[in-house]
Amino acid sequence: MTIPGALGVSLVDWTSGLTLGAVGDGPSGDHDAGAADATDLARAVIQNPSFADPDSTGTLAEDVIVTSPGRYHLLRFVEAGFESGAFLYLRLDRGSANLAMARLRLRNLAEQLVLI
Repeated sequence: MTIPGALGVSLVDWTSGLTLGAVGDGPSGDHDAGAADATDLARAVIQNPSFADPDSTGTLAEDVIVTSPGRYHLLRFVEAGFESGAFLYLRLDRGSANLAMARLRLRNLAEQLVLI
């Protein structure tokens, strides 16, 4: 929650849509409903080879960014040495967040999760 503009973040299992952990405010006050909605988006991206980098040997995608008038929604896939099936879902206040910085900080957080 030290990312400027962060409203809430969830660690989500995209195979089940369940929240594995959360901090801050969930969308409409409900992390579990937000995780389920974000899972639909994550599945659409990760299961569609159109989003893959043909030169990459890792996951099909790294991030998904959705913008709305007052919010940024950032999904970051957690890539581990095994099939992790998890992603971080960060919600940001658009007026106070720096999307580029948030993306870099979330990438670092995802890398740290794998090291734990």
